[in-house]
Amino acid sequence: MNVLVVGAGIAGAVTARRLAEENGHHVLIVEKRDHIGGYCYDYRSEEGILVHKYGPHIFRTQSKKVWDYLSRFTQWHDYQHKVLANVNGHFYPMPINLDTVNRFLGTNYSSKEAEEFFARSRTASGTIHSVKDVIESQIGPEFYHAFFEGYTEKQWGAPCEQLPAEIVARIPIRSGRDDRYFIHKYQAMPKDGYTQMIRRILDHPNIHVLLNTDYRQIKDLGGFSHIYCSAPIDEYYDYRYGRLPYRGVRFEFFTLPCKQYQPVAVVNYPNNYDYTRITEFKHFYINNTKNTVIAKEYPGGGTLEPSYPIPTEENKELYQKYSRLADEATTFIGRLGEYRYYSIDQIVESILGMELV
Repeated sequence: MNVLVVGAGIAGAVTARRLAEENGHHVLIVEKRDHIGGYCYDYRSEEGILVHKYGPHIFRTQSKKVWDYLSRFTQWHDYQHKVLANVNGHFYPMPINLDTVNRFLGTNYSSKEAEEFFARSRTASGTIHSVKDVIESQIGPEFYHAFFEGYTEKQWGAPCEQLPAEIVARIPIRSGRDDRYFIHKYQAMPKDGYTQMIRRILDHPNIHVLLNTDYRQIKDLGGFSHIYCSAPIDEYYDYRYGRLPYRGVRFEFFTLPCKQYQPVAVVNYPNNYDYTRITEFKHFYINNTKNTVIAKEYPGGGTLEPSYPIPTEENKELYQKYSRLADEATTFIGRLGEYRYYSIDQIVESILGMELV
């Protein structure tokens, strides 16, 4: 094996496949878990429901290149993702659309009248410093307090006034009644699940996978012409400059004796309860089972496995210190290696665009 890839998630798998298929390299992948798939890992419950162990992963992309590449390794199940927010015991479509506005306000606004309402409600933009500034400057304080403040503060464990503006992108507001969470050109779930898709990506005679293996035991042996690492970059360098902060999440799974627990796959809980959202997995596919499986998602701090980078200026500067340690024989990839929040398609697009050894 002449190239080492750390991590058998989507970043490591696509990197390994390209190295083996396009450049003829013999690739060793080491994975600390007892399974491939990384955070995309899914498995079947006793009744056959595909459960996402690390929270819901919804594939979408605008890139035909990404779609065509992954289509080599999976057929697709059509799925249009919908999310509701539970506010004061009532369900409202998210992102905010015309139905959200009218149900919450008890109005019968037209699209134009809803746009005029938000135009009146927005706070003066001024200088945008915090998450609170971003959201209130777009939708005003009423919808900010009801739909975003509690949810964001639970997720990040800090007041919105203290969270940097870049944590949230522009808040989508739809003047029509489209209640899909994403409006990307390509939306679907891998027909047999993410784990099977990634298994097929790794199915190449030049790729060998070692599970339950700490990469540090392997890389120190040397003999590799290049290392592609999707593990946390600060861990790779033994936390030389201190730990990079991450937001973690934990999940509680329940099998319930009912055909359906909630009307859509994901319901957000911005204000009540300790959990941020509940996922019911059978909505992703057609499952006529007597039972259902749900997961309650709770926010957590540094004691949990790293999941979401926290992109403050201070943290990005710390990441840059670590990235400067990389030599010509080491490339960091993926969400943890690059300390960036990537969706699945963004990871694949990044790897497909890389110039590999």
